[in-house]
Amino acid sequence: MVAMRAASVHGRQVERVLWIVLLLNMAVAAAKFFYGLASGSASMQADGIHSVFDSLGNVIGLIGIAVAARPADTEHPYGHSKFETYGSLAIGVLLLVAAFEVGSGAVAKLASQSYTAQVTPVSFVVMVGTLAVNLGVTLYERRAGRRLHSEILAADAAHTLSDAFVSIGVIAGLAFVAAGYPVADPIMALLVTVAILFSAVSVFRAGLRTLSDHARIPSDEVAAAAEKVPGIRQVHAVRTRGTEAEVYCDMHVLVDPQMTVLAAHDLGDEVERAVKAAFPAVKEVLVHIEPDTVAERAEGSS
Repeated sequence: MVAMRAASVHGRQVERVLWIVLLLNMAVAAAKFFYGLASGSASMQADGIHSVFDSLGNVIGLIGIAVAARPADTEHPYGHSKFETYGSLAIGVLLLVAAFEVGSGAVAKLASQSYTAQVTPVSFVVMVGTLAVNLGVTLYERRAGRRLHSEILAADAAHTLSDAFVSIGVIAGLAFVAAGYPVADPIMALLVTVAILFSAVSVFRAGLRTLSDHARIPSDEVAAAAEKVPGIRQVHAVRTRGTEAEVYCDMHVLVDPQMTVLAAHDLGDEVERAVKAAFPAVKEVLVHIEPDTVAERAEGSS
């Protein structure tokens, strides 16, 4: 029951952040794309498209976190938390689509040598203003992602940060166009494509760490926390997996071979409480009680 309430609170907190970021991203996308369309700037339009995909990523994030917040059931006994990871990977796919859209448009302009960008002081005002919003959103979302241990917020923050770098590139491109180098506009759009691809790789790497059951907490740190419990003689075979916000852990602990089953059971409960207190992200600890014998110690050292 406590775990279900914690998951529900976590989901609502992540959802609140995503709604705020969605509204800001939609405003930024509209400003960049429509002014880029009016001024003929390929890189500004590309940056606007990237921001649109930021907004779509927020929508996917909202869907993913809604499913992830569902309680465990017979078909998903470990809960639905990995749906948050699936949502982050979907954001990565959107990034790949965005990279194709931006890159193909830039290549088409270079191939046709059609450079139509018109630079005005308003162009720089729009880009600098949206850049400031992007940086603020990135900082806000990254902090929230770390505080809530949310993969979707972490992925979306990386996405938004790439948008900020894109905006910097667009501003540089507009400066070159104003200086008499119109070809710089589609060239900067190609650099935008590279930035988006790097962001996609980062998102996929983070998501695959979870889906491949990558260890979430160093085993020696978990063992150290468990061995602080009086009566525990040794801890080995420590394993952790899951998402950043919901970690599952199991381990073998050696105790006095003459200990009663009841006493060993109580000791296992103490180990579980100690590990959860040391690592709040841990939702479940499976403790295998083993007798402290030469054979068991040899197994632990192998």
